[in-house]
Amino acid sequence: MKKMLFVAFLLIVGLQACDQRSEAEKIVDLAIEAHGGKAFERSQIEFDFRDIHYQIYKTADSFEYTREFTDSTGLIKDVLNNSGFVRTLNGTRVDTLTEERIGAFSRSVNSVAYFAFLPYGLNDPATIKEYLGEVSLNGENYHLIKVTFEQEGGGEDYDDQFLYWIDTEDYYVDFLAYSYHTDGGGVRMREVSTSQEVGGIRFQNYLNYKPENKVTPVEDLQELYETGQLELLSEINLENIKVKSLTP
Repeated sequence: MKKMLFVAFLLIVGLQACDQRSEAEKIVDLAIEAHGGKAFERSQIEFDFRDIHYQIYKTADSFEYTREFTDSTGLIKDVLNNSGFVRTLNGTRVDTLTEERIGAFSRSVNSVAYFAFLPYGLNDPATIKEYLGEVSLNGENYHLIKVTFEQEGGGEDYDDQFLYWIDTEDYYVDFLAYSYHTDGGGVRMREVSTSQEVGGIRFQNYLNYKPENKVTPVEDLQELYETGQLELLSEINLENIKVKSLTP
């Protein structure tokens, strides 16, 4: 009996030694599992956001994001994937886009996909995750995770900073805040307003807040939120959500 217990003890110690993840990485992994886990990698997601139709597919090493909408010129389709960005107009490729416009369109598509797929993208190779400890917000306890990005592989927005409030019990991401430097820069804080599960994936809508001063440190946003000093800027709502399983 003692020998069996000793073997079990060695097994537990061995498993713990093999787990080299940081505390932040462990918490993010639990959040990804709570929001859908492997379903993120096995699904194509469709939804409408502000009268634009999106399709999203993403795995650990490949992705393809598309959006379609109609304007005065006709049907526009944007595709962003590992190979780059392509825009078509009524089915014909548009080859007259400047690098500046390609960058702007790519950032726009990527931004919507990034937030819709949270927290799955927090394990992208370029992410740097830091655990800031437990905090209380709206009477609930949260793990506070800071995410920054390596310059190599972090895209044009590698210097953006994000904070995620992950519930200590259910591991849902209830709040997030971020700073950005493109398009004039600024900071935002988002609060989950509603959620729904489709195809095994949790989708969340948000209330989107901003401070009076756009150069406010992202770390100050929780206090400003709790003291009512953030302005409600917009609502982030995904509509007509569909999840198509890509597994046999």
